[in-house]
Amino acid sequence: MRILLTNDDGIHAEGLEALERIARVLSDDIWVCAPEYEQSGASRSLTLDEPIRVRQMSDRRFSTTGTPTDCVMMAVTELMGGLRPDLVLSGVNRGANLAEDVTMSGTVAGAIEGMALGIPSIALSQMSWPISGQEMSTAPLYTPAEHFGPGLVRRLVAIGWPKDVVMNVNFPSRAIEAITEVEVTRQTFRDVQVRRAEKRTDTRGNAYYWMGYRPEKSRPAPGTDLAAIYDGKISVTPLHIDLTHLATVNTMRAVLGGAPPRG
Repeated sequence: MRILLTNDDGIHAEGLEALERIARVLSDDIWVCAPEYEQSGASRSLTLDEPIRVRQMSDRRFSTTGTPTDCVMMAVTELMGGLRPDLVLSGVNRGANLAEDVTMSGTVAGAIEGMALGIPSIALSQMSWPISGQEMSTAPLYTPAEHFGPGLVRRLVAIGWPKDVVMNVNFPSRAIEAITEVEVTRQTFRDVQVRRAEKRTDTRGNAYYWMGYRPEKSRPAPGTDLAAIYDGKISVTPLHIDLTHLATVNTMRAVLGGAPPRG
């Protein structure tokens, strides 16, 4: 099995090293193409207004000045010399990609680009902050992902999934022995606002802002990605990029179909 790896934390990220170790349990045919610099929050952006530079770091290892989407597209169409991967793995992201955040995630976007190119793709993320009421593991951050990742990826590949779907996997920040369940979940939305802009002042007295998150818990429904992580489970969410809201389509057809309104 030929596996292409990417991420949004950058070519030097510890999570990418963890992903390589996961992949090498599954195959010896590993290729890596990741951003030269961190691209967290890049979503599915393409670099269109400037050239993309590529640095070949070893025989099957590349970095680019582009986004995760750029990396996967360029690896498959240019850098791998016509060899198509059988699987794309994106991650392991530092921090979970859950709920509405999946639409902004460069990690998920890397997997989506693989899917768009007809390749089964999985995004993997590691929760990086403790959940209230749970004792966080004292082991290295990516230990849960590395411990459970190979078996879970192997099982997902064996099961298979539709061509227009990517798998979004999130690992809780708990000790290995405390992680006892995988749950197949649906994406949810938080009922609290956790994104924030923190205003600061530079040495010349000018304002600037850091975008970030508050580690505040939501109250998610059972069966959702957030609920699974809050319960210390591994969350596996099948995602697709068809954003059509079918219930509204059916409602609107009844009142808006036909000739366009005038005036």
